[in-house]
Amino acid sequence: MTEHQRLLIIDFGSQVTQLIARRLRELNVFCEIRPYQTLTDAALHELRPQAVILSGGPDSVTRPGSARAPQAVFDLGVPVLGICYGQQVMMAQLGGEVEAGHHAEYGRAFIGPTPGHQLDGIFAGLFAPEPNSAGEPGVAGREEVWMSHGDRVTRLAPGFEVIGTSPNAPMAMIADEARRFYAVQFHPEVHHTPNGRRLLENFVRLAGFTGDWTMAGYRDEAVRRIREQVGSARVLCALSGGVDSSVAAALIHEAVGDQLTCVFVDHGLMRQGEAEEVVGMFRDHMNLHLIHATESDRFLSALEGVSDPENKRKIIGRLFIEVFEEQAHEIGGAEFLAQGTLYPDVIESVSFSGGASVTIKSHHNVGGLPEKMGMTLVEPLRELFKDEVRALGRELGLPASFIGRHPFPGPGLAIRCPGEITREKLDILRKADAVFIDQIRRHGLYDEIWQAFVAILPVRTVGVMGDSRTYDYACALRAVTSVDGMTADFYPFTHAFLGETATRIINEVRGINRVTYDITSKPPGTIEWE
Repeated sequence: MTEHQRLLIIDFGSQVTQLIARRLRELNVFCEIRPYQTLTDAALHELRPQAVILSGGPDSVTRPGSARAPQAVFDLGVPVLGICYGQQVMMAQLGGEVEAGHHAEYGRAFIGPTPGHQLDGIFAGLFAPEPNSAGEPGVAGREEVWMSHGDRVTRLAPGFEVIGTSPNAPMAMIADEARRFYAVQFHPEVHHTPNGRRLLENFVRLAGFTGDWTMAGYRDEAVRRIREQVGSARVLCALSGGVDSSVAAALIHEAVGDQLTCVFVDHGLMRQGEAEEVVGMFRDHMNLHLIHATESDRFLSALEGVSDPENKRKIIGRLFIEVFEEQAHEIGGAEFLAQGTLYPDVIESVSFSGGASVTIKSHHNVGGLPEKMGMTLVEPLRELFKDEVRALGRELGLPASFIGRHPFPGPGLAIRCPGEITREKLDILRKADAVFIDQIRRHGLYDEIWQAFVAILPVRTVGVMGDSRTYDYACALRAVTSVDGMTADFYPFTHAFLGETATRIINEVRGINRVTYDITSKPPGTIEWE
């Protein structure tokens, strides 16, 4: 994508590095994330970035052998912004000092401005003065930010000045205006830094970006890259019917046409009516070559007696590969397997940089393919967030009913059924989930909610129905709001709604006698239960 103005993000392994890219995309700035380990001086000059951002990370610059940026970054003559670990890297490499430990700040913090400094350029609009009691302009206030650090800068590199301080970071905002080098100890990319977007917007404006990257441009570039990768070979697309795989299928079909065959695997873990809806949508409205592989017996037999969530995911992933391998053979061979993998899937499964980021959970569609399969992955959405995928879907002309669907995981109901999976529990879960979604639609709430579902719990509870004792399953309702799937909060249903929904589930679904509502945010919980 060399025709675009380019901003380079050097990744030091932070769990939120991709959020920097997402914020910049909102500003129509094209950016690339490159792990620090892969950037030689030659590669850096070939990229020709118009600006550079150094991300956060889990390392400590005081540790021998810790991560560093290529020294050539500071000789490019372009603006550079260091964030958290990136600030400390800048100081360590440019002649400042960083002290390890005993200075932690995690979560919300407040920064105050250093007296006498002009708050313009990258810092314009921060520390907005509050009026006094008479309504007259007051003095500059403080800025709310989100911190996550244990080390701190104790001596500035030559040329830098302190712009703002926090209780545990006396050099929380620093700048060398002459070289256009800036650094902050906090994370402007996260939602919990309210004015973070303004700071990033100031930075890209200072760097001369005009906002020349759009979803239409991404579509054109993705089509070109798919054609270059695939050539004249056949492609199988793993189609679940969710937004991600639907958009991936439409994009790849635009790129290679009849070379694409979609495979919808009905693994017995679908929601009520899901298979019929998906097959009808793609065969009747998108004119794609679609294979409907009915494999419920195979999947449910393999999952029998399995309760560990990681084992469930790995079994499902292995069986998906087996089915795709068989279908590739049926159509006379395919060299590529396409998936709707998104960035949140990747970051929860493996470090984006190949570094030491923690694995949260294994996703069935992350981790490559067995060598014996002889196929190569095509993942055109791998670095996009869900809201970006929906925007791309609209650009491709997909029906609004599919673009707006709540996410549904590839492992399906298996990860909404903690503990051992049985056909009985799946049947109960399908019915309860259908009632919950129907309630949400009846009350006009579907489009306000990012994702909603029911989880059947691995416990039975005592109840009373019609003067008789029951001993049935409990279930949990889960509904969250989110922007990108990386963080989420529970949806604030009214008590009246929850009571009405619980009554319907207990009355209409045989096998459930207790209903709870999950009010856990992400983090600490994930959106799905497993």
